Amino acid sequence: MTNFIRRLRADTLGAAAIEFALIGPAFIVMMLGVLQVGMGLQSYNAMRNLSADVARYSMVQYQTGNAISNSQIRTWTRNHAKGAPYMLDPDRLGVTIRDASTQRVADAKELEIIVTYQITSVLEFIDIDGPTLDFERPVFLLEP
Repeated sequence: MTNFIRRLRADTLGAAAIEFALIGPAFIVMMLGVLQVGMGLQSYNAMRNLSADVARYSMVQYQTGNAISNSQIRTWTRNHAKGAPYMLDPDRLGVTIRDASTQRVADAKELEIIVTYQITSVLEFIDIDGPTLDFERPVFLLEP
């Protein structure tokens, strides 16, 4: 019996497989987490830059005397979000343009741009949806 235990203790053929079975799942989960965070940051940056472009577009249109409505700004935003460099999925994108409840600057029209986006999940193949990101910014349209 002691000879069998000595041989069993010296045998290391399956050690790598057992170590991978213990460490592998944790490593894979961490890699998926890093990928998900990266996708979330990319989407957040796209939303932030998109809202800056929308604010710029609205101010230029307003300054040149084009009377554009909130729905026209919303349509422009959704169309602009599809293309480069944003490449946001329009089915996951929500855009709200509304007049601010209190106008904080005299002789200016204040709008609120609210962009929501549900990021793609790396686990969608097992029906786990990604989180929804929200970004809001004010736009001040000055009289020309």
